[in-house]
Amino acid sequence: MPVTPAVTVVLTASQRHRLKKMAYDHKTPHQARQRATIVQLAARGRSNARRAAQTRMHVDTVRTWRGRFTVGGLPALSDRRRSGRPPSLAPLQVAEAKALACQLPAETGTPLSRWSCPELAREVVARAIAPAMSATTVRR
Repeated sequence: MPVTPAVTVVLTASQRHRLKKMAYDHKTPHQARQRATIVQLAARGRSNARRAAQTRMHVDTVRTWRGRFTVGGLPALSDRRRSGRPPSLAPLQVAEAKALACQLPAETGTPLSRWSCPELAREVVARAIAPAMSATTVRR
């Protein structure tokens, strides 16, 4: 099987700066740091196998992120949308339920010393914060 040479990624000055910041900033999530490092090594002309060894990742992972960057630039390094059930509660409803959970039940007029998950779920529905909520949802 013939070995194809690695395609060198060409970076602009602003892309180089953003990638360096992503790779070395301690507040950047780990996966984003890894992706930035992959692209930086690709810009230096390293092969996929060498980049995989340096980053301790699989060659397919290195190839994937280099390819996504060459097609879509920096925005392509973020995660794609995943499939799954959409959230049933709006962020405002979640925030209101959490605010209620942070209050003592006695402050809200409920004769309890502390909230249980079923009681909090009933109170959220009674206050019309959400049309329906289970104790399992509260627990999560």
